[in-house]
Amino acid sequence: MTIAPADFDYLSGILRDRSAIVLEPGKEYLATARLTPVCKSAGLASIADLVSSVRSNPRSPLIDEVIDAMTTNETLFFRDVHPFDSLRDHILPELIEARRAFRSLNIWCAASSSGQEPYSMAMLLRERFPELAQWQVRITATDLSPTMVERAKLGRYSQLEVNRGLPAPLLVKYFARDGAHWMLDASIRSLVEFHQLNLIETWPTFLRPDLVMIRNGLIYFDAQTKAGIFNLSHGILSPAGVLMVGSSETVQQDNFARHVHNRTSYFRPVKEAST
Repeated sequence: MTIAPADFDYLSGILRDRSAIVLEPGKEYLATARLTPVCKSAGLASIADLVSSVRSNPRSPLIDEVIDAMTTNETLFFRDVHPFDSLRDHILPELIEARRAFRSLNIWCAASSSGQEPYSMAMLLRERFPELAQWQVRITATDLSPTMVERAKLGRYSQLEVNRGLPAPLLVKYFARDGAHWMLDASIRSLVEFHQLNLIETWPTFLRPDLVMIRNGLIYFDAQTKAGIFNLSHGILSPAGVLMVGSSETVQQDNFARHVHNRTSYFRPVKEAST
């Protein structure tokens, strides 16, 4: 299948308006590759037919399928390694000390895709911070894609997926063979709650998070959208809270102060700033 320029522009507009993802010219090949299966599933002969169907029915469920298909779901266990080293050695110990009087810790992993990041966090807490077993700990994971949310809840991964970043001792300890796949132990799955969430729509009422991780989820957003999301994050973080973004991303706003531990940058809300 191919995609006509006018159809590409129309679908790019839908993607931008509904998810804030910017699909730039030159990505026609990506749209074709990802939307061809949507067309086949819907019994449509071409992407032109898909666009025609969506144009004629702005409330068509096909729109959600288009957005789902165009969402990048690249992730892996303990992604980039050094942020999790800094979480283990510096960030989490500081947060735990700040929350000791309350004996509670709330973590939000946004753009969680198929779940490797929040499950990495859950394994890290279980392995390195046994005292938290007596605390009220909540890990909330959200993603734009309902397909990814349902898949993440299963905690079932292919051999390739567990080969990407997951240390062998943790595979042996927390996973069991399930045919050609690996199933994560229920004791780890139960630590994470998964929900569908579009970051540019109204956010639900969160328990005030102490750690917000929006890692590698904003790279396709424009600067204005990113600023809005960072401002919302500032408004919900606990006073001693931490915001972490992807290794190639940064937060250039006055209401956050940048901190560095080894190779990892992280951000704390500036107390004097208004929310």
